Order: sequence, then C-alpha cells, then structure tokens
Amino acid sequence: MMGPMPYVILSVLLLVLGLAIVISKRNAIVMLIGVEFILNAAALNLVAFSRHGAGDLSGQTAALFVIVIASAEAVVALAIFLNFYHRIATVDIDRGDQLRG
Repeated sequence: MMGPMPYVILSVLLLVLGLAIVISKRNAIVMLIGVEFILNAAALNLVAFSRHGAGDLSGQTAALFVIVIASAEAVVALAIFLNFYHRIATVDIDRGDQLRG
C-alpha cells in the first residue's frame, strides 16, 4: 500500500500551480480556477492524511465541506464576474477601478 507521500507531492503541485495562476493572471475567471486548484490541494491533503493517519472519517468530512464551500464560492464569484462583465465588458481585474459608486 502506498503511503501519503504521492498524494502530498500532487497536492504541492496543485498548490504551486494554483498560486502561480492567481499571481500571474489578470483574467478574473482564470484566477477563480487558480483558487479552485488551491482548495483542491487542501482537500487532497485532508483525505490523504485521514486515510493514512488515524483511519477515521474526519478528513473526508472536512474535505466534503471544502468541496461544498468551493462550489458556493465559485457560484458567488461567477455572479460577481458576470455583473462586472455586464458593466465594463471585460473580466480584466485591473479595470475594476472604473466601478465607482
């Protein structure tokens, strides 16, 4: 049976990829995808350590809450981005200073 190390390595890769996307991109939708990568990295760690640690279901339960909160965050963020696009006709976050009001 594999230990938690391959899952931790995959989680670190997801975290680094998500951080790189959030830091480097200006498109709001792409930044949201980067945040989802970061949340999935956290959920993967929770499940891996729950499976290979004490054996209880607390990690899986916490990962389920992470997934639910990530989906709610995506819905709210997409609604905000659609409103932003409706007003300015772009999803470039640098143009957000035009929303005074």
